[in-house]
Amino acid sequence: MAIDYQTLAVKGVQGLMPYQPGKPIDELAREFGLDPSGIVKLASNENPLGPSPVALEAARKALSELCRYPDGNGFNLKAKLSEKLGVSATQITLGNGSNDVLEVIARGFADANTDIIYSQYAFAVYPLVTRAIGAHGIEVPARDWGHDLEAMAAAVTDKTGLIFVANPNNPTGTVQSAEAVEKFLASVPERVIVVLDEAYCEYLEGDEHQHSLGLLARYPNLIISRTFSKAWGLAALRVGYGIASAEITDILNRVRQPFNVDAIAQAAATAVLDDDDYLARSRQVNTAGLKQLEHAFDQMALSYIPSSGNFVAVDVGDQAPAIFNQLLAQGVIVRPIAGYGMPRHLRVSVGLSEENQRFIEALAHALEIIEEQKDHG
Repeated sequence: MAIDYQTLAVKGVQGLMPYQPGKPIDELAREFGLDPSGIVKLASNENPLGPSPVALEAARKALSELCRYPDGNGFNLKAKLSEKLGVSATQITLGNGSNDVLEVIARGFADANTDIIYSQYAFAVYPLVTRAIGAHGIEVPARDWGHDLEAMAAAVTDKTGLIFVANPNNPTGTVQSAEAVEKFLASVPERVIVVLDEAYCEYLEGDEHQHSLGLLARYPNLIISRTFSKAWGLAALRVGYGIASAEITDILNRVRQPFNVDAIAQAAATAVLDDDDYLARSRQVNTAGLKQLEHAFDQMALSYIPSSGNFVAVDVGDQAPAIFNQLLAQGVIVRPIAGYGMPRHLRVSVGLSEENQRFIEALAHALEIIEEQKDHG
């Protein structure tokens, strides 16, 4: 009798579905017989500028040492982060993308006897890692598509060990004010670890993204996670980091896999932190792109969620799956987010101006096709 290997997996894993990334360009080209060079991908919140030349040069230099293991402690990258952020290197945990950091945190501070709190419409990795380690997830209903921090604080019980807060949030783009975050932290027991996931923080205006760093000294249960995949343009290299007290960081480094960030990623990330012009350009292009998309949605009378990230979620109605497929047929990739409980929305990453315009025109055409089909249906 054949063995059902599903039953051998731990219970938390049995109920999981694999994470669904955005459709790759090459796959779409094969599926629809399209020229890959003409496809616009606005599905994965990537930086449309391409990588910084400074990062590329550092990566090229690192290639000559491919036979060597990377620095398992990430000394140079931690030193540069320490300099830029004004924190000690002993407060930094490096990860293979910030997803890796989130998983390390969950494995370090939760188990089958732990409740983990996260918001409705929040990043899919939170419930994924919760179930994978056998912990119990508590999803708190959202308020205006964003985190209801008061309700999340009220959901804390004696079993709560960990709370995930995405700020700005993916996929809705909502953001909590600095005051709201601090009020929330003050209301959470110190024994509960709070993770402030700031993957998109560099897109916030002015120095807003620096405020949370000042909270670390006052709230020793706080962990901030960040990434180089978005504003810094290094998504392919998978490098992120966590910032916390030295005590918490010590625990995370016991769980973290050795050599989890490769040498090329470390070199590129270390170098790009000095490329202030690249970061400024990333913000400028993103701000202009958001305005371009939002103006188009207003013209089409489509509702959308104002975003503080490098993407925007737009309500295209009950025919969202059909509209998504119409966009694919035109060589435009966006992201359906029914898996987040938002079946009417598509999430659109901000691209270059011409890429945004290509999407806008394709969306208008898709809406026309769907309307015509209704009229003839």
